[in-house]
Amino acid sequence: MVAAAELESWRTELGSLSERLGEFCVRPEPRQRLRQYMAGLLGGAQRRNAWYLAEAAGEAKPYGMQRLVASAGWDADEVCEDLAEYVIEHLGDASGVLVLDETGFLKKGDQSAGVARQYSGTAGKVENCQIGVFLAYAAPGGVAFLDRALYLPESWTCDRARCRKAGIPAEVEFATKPELGRQMLGRALLLRVPHAWVVADEVYGQDRRLRHWLEDRGEAFVLAVPTKEKAWVQGEAGPRQVRVDTLAQALPQSAWQRLSAGSGSKGERLYDWAEIALWRHGAEPGVDRLLVRRSIADPQERAYYLVHAPRKEALEAVVRVAGSRWAIEVAFEAAKQEVGLDEYEVRKWDAWHRFITLALFAHAFLAVQRARVEKGGAVSLRRS
Repeated sequence: MVAAAELESWRTELGSLSERLGEFCVRPEPRQRLRQYMAGLLGGAQRRNAWYLAEAAGEAKPYGMQRLVASAGWDADEVCEDLAEYVIEHLGDASGVLVLDETGFLKKGDQSAGVARQYSGTAGKVENCQIGVFLAYAAPGGVAFLDRALYLPESWTCDRARCRKAGIPAEVEFATKPELGRQMLGRALLLRVPHAWVVADEVYGQDRRLRHWLEDRGEAFVLAVPTKEKAWVQGEAGPRQVRVDTLAQALPQSAWQRLSAGSGSKGERLYDWAEIALWRHGAEPGVDRLLVRRSIADPQERAYYLVHAPRKEALEAVVRVAGSRWAIEVAFEAAKQEVGLDEYEVRKWDAWHRFITLALFAHAFLAVQRARVEKGGAVSLRRS
């Protein structure tokens, strides 16, 4: 009885979500197909490409599903903005963390927008793939994505004929991954997404323009940086820049504390941690620190983070924030396994953004349902 009631509740809420998304469709036909598409993404299809989604919906041909993501009258950016609002409505918390990262989508051929031989963290090596940059939201109630952007290598943006063939708008120019991340963070700030910190890995942390941009907006951050990154410290002769790994080598054993960066699939993520006060230049108030993580099994294995905050925070709290970056990796895995984030078969620019946006909405739907079950209550999915 309980299982049947839960299933009926799930179907009702999925219907409400479909109605919400249907508000962005100009015509009734895509509104109806959106419900079928979302149901397929959430478990009704063996795979999440047009053929299997159509089969799950009882359709003999994939053309309707293909048209939904290729040319139907709805704007993926508007839906993505609503995705962020949806996440805020149901998971928003002042202690939330904005997490930047990218993931790779392995592809064959050279026609799909942005595809190139490039390093993919998913594969752990250089592969023929597309790279998507994502902004996730990690909060006490759950983890969901807020935004997405397809990375275009310079080999694409310098070939406008190739871009036109892939449906890439003429105004889209080359942007680094940190630049794409900054754009998404800017949109999140405009939407007033409640949060306390911004975190990201070395790809983003080593970008000084991104760090300065965050500081200018009073944003607290914990950003991973490579060993060669230099940080400002106060020396006897005045402020100077020193490599972060050099600074860490001078730490006494008493500086290290064994702390958990959060729970993982194998229990608490325990490391040894230490911090170093940094010299702060500029008129804006704030506290800058270098956070160092040391492996327990191999003390020579270390990671480095630049930390900026309006005031000095306890080391235990900063360590937890640093560990929250792993939430996006878990979210990527869940989105690929549960809603087929990587199972699309589209080539054009618009189609990629449309499919990814719907998949992220489906993933957010599941995150909200899990939060509802944990709270033991129902959640309204209609827009206020």
